[in-house]
Amino acid sequence: MKDAIDRTIGVIDETSVVIACSELGKIGEVNENINSETLSLTAPFVINGYTYKSFGSSAKYDYAVFVQGTDEYAQKYVQLLSVSFASIKQYYDEKYDRSNFIKNVILDNILPGDIYLKARELHFNSEVSRVCLLIKIVAKTDVSAYDIIQNLFPDKSKDFVININEEEIALVKEVKADTDGRDLEKLASSIADTLSSEFYTHCVVGIGTTVTGIKD
Repeated sequence: MKDAIDRTIGVIDETSVVIACSELGKIGEVNENINSETLSLTAPFVINGYTYKSFGSSAKYDYAVFVQGTDEYAQKYVQLLSVSFASIKQYYDEKYDRSNFIKNVILDNILPGDIYLKARELHFNSEVSRVCLLIKIVAKTDVSAYDIIQNLFPDKSKDFVININEEEIALVKEVKADTDGRDLEKLASSIADTLSSEFYTHCVVGIGTTVTGIKD
């Protein structure tokens, strides 16, 4: 791409850090003008002589591609690059993302014999205890319950928030081996109370059985 586009191009992440750039000296620089608010913009935007276009998953934009310039060509370049990078990210996520792996296990979209092979490929710890909670939204609001639950459980190496459909969200949470039913009931109640009291989103939470391993 560097040879095809005679301008500075690069990618910045949600922490405002340049993670890739045709000018290698810019990698690692922090651009304080880019934050979660600007990344949420769906249309291209211009800051300090550069044109940006956000990209990422369907639920959240985590990155933005940038091109030097503010003219019509810069607009076209960022549109094309954002589509390309979004496709690359989707492919990578589908192949290596642990949340996507857990979702496939829950929905039986993976062969039983492939589960342990994929877990090993992802360096997924299959020796810890986990529980699955199913959160069903019974009264919709303009607030995204999926985003709220993700923020409640930000440790993506241990807790996995999976969007099943428009009304159901699965939370696969790592727990201690001695966690009992009362602890899980408290956890379910805290999720329901937070959604209801702070975001006016009503839900019911189903609690699964604590298991050790992945296949179960």
